[in-house]
Amino acid sequence: MSDSPAAPRPNAVVAVLALAGIVVSLMQTLVIPIVPELPRLLDAPASDAAWAVTATLLAAAVATPVVGRLGDMAGKRRMLLFSVCLLIVGSVVCGLSDTLVPMVVGRALQGLSAAVIPLGISIMRDELPAERLAGATALMSASLGVGGALGLPIAALIADNMDWHMLFWLSGALGAVALVLVLILVPESAVRTGGRFDVLGGLGMAAGLVCLLLAISKGADWGWGSGTTLGLFAAAVVVLLVWGWWELRIPQPLVDLRTTARRQVLFTNLASIAVGFSMFAMSLVLPQLLQLPEATGYGLGRSLLTAGLVMAPSGLVMMAFAPVSAKVSRTRGPKVTLMIGALIVASGYGLNVVLMSEVWHLALVSCVIGAGIGFTYGAMPALIMGAVPASETAAANSLNTLMRSIGTSVASAIAGVILAQMTVSLGGFALPSENAFKVVMAIGAGAALLAFVIASFIPRHRAGTGVAHSAPAVGAEAPAASAH
Repeated sequence: MSDSPAAPRPNAVVAVLALAGIVVSLMQTLVIPIVPELPRLLDAPASDAAWAVTATLLAAAVATPVVGRLGDMAGKRRMLLFSVCLLIVGSVVCGLSDTLVPMVVGRALQGLSAAVIPLGISIMRDELPAERLAGATALMSASLGVGGALGLPIAALIADNMDWHMLFWLSGALGAVALVLVLILVPESAVRTGGRFDVLGGLGMAAGLVCLLLAISKGADWGWGSGTTLGLFAAAVVVLLVWGWWELRIPQPLVDLRTTARRQVLFTNLASIAVGFSMFAMSLVLPQLLQLPEATGYGLGRSLLTAGLVMAPSGLVMMAFAPVSAKVSRTRGPKVTLMIGALIVASGYGLNVVLMSEVWHLALVSCVIGAGIGFTYGAMPALIMGAVPASETAAANSLNTLMRSIGTSVASAIAGVILAQMTVSLGGFALPSENAFKVVMAIGAGAALLAFVIASFIPRHRAGTGVAHSAPAVGAEAPAASAH
């Protein structure tokens, strides 16, 4: 790697890191328009073609905490560059693929880049002035939603008008741009822990997470009561319990469970699961409502491109509300910001139950929910960084990102079951009923309210102390901010 810039420019650092976050989150949604066509495009059964999506989920879950810990130990910028390189390589592999195996490998490599956002937040903590940190981390955190919202219309436009491989060449090109900009403009942090990497801890966490998420994501296909699904759930429990026992015994664990058990970190992570669930419910419901035939009486009969364009403003709203979130965190504390965001998300779903018959209804709902997500995503890194040492920032933020991912996986599984069970028949095809969508919306609102309740147990910080900030110091650990 080249030498990092000597004098970081805050505006450039924030812009480049946010761009990298958007590129990585774009990768998650670029494949959505071609998912129904993958069996034909790859000449594979539908159950096998689904691994092109599942592989990304599993790889991201494993990579995020591992790469975050390596960032704290060996350098956050170095691991960010490594993650972006994996995204580029994965995109090239997918761009050259016409069969299932290389496509799954490429998608797994893309998934391994998921740690870019928590690494970016951690670099900001080390490099930015204290007064810039809250707004910058809120923007970086919101980039996850921004890329996801903008990716759908871009992908639909490409899929409708070009060869489907262009989706991956686009993500590869954007990744290359982000790589060059990080090399030129983002400095390497001097805040590191050093030490030895917990290899057994990494393998144990990977095995436990793969068992858990595989059971959640494939349970509907295999049957929730099948031996395979139940066996994976049981294996996940046993492996993660043994992993936790190991992590508490060694001096340099992959995840410091004692820090994770602090009240502020614990309740923020629990709230993150609920927020991740609530956010993803919108992504499942609104596009389907927009695309279902008008003959159902509640579908709007629009194209995938139109659905993407309706959803896109929510990403811009998330970005627009990032500085508002930061201002509330500075004046009232990030706990209040998180609680406000959860209430906004819940109100958005409540609005959706009564407003779902026009395109503008769904555009309004997605923007309201997007505003709430912007608040919550801006508050969570502030709460985490307010309770952990600077030398553990990347690992702690990565674990928080993982919690959100678990929430989205659970949302996908539960919503999938509801939409598959509550159906109406149209032209011989079973389609999700109007009540099925309302049930999913109600559960999404309930998840947001659960996040509000959980957040109420987070210790109250004085205004302006939501983010612990420390100047970089070689080999030094900044003292953890009080969690009480």
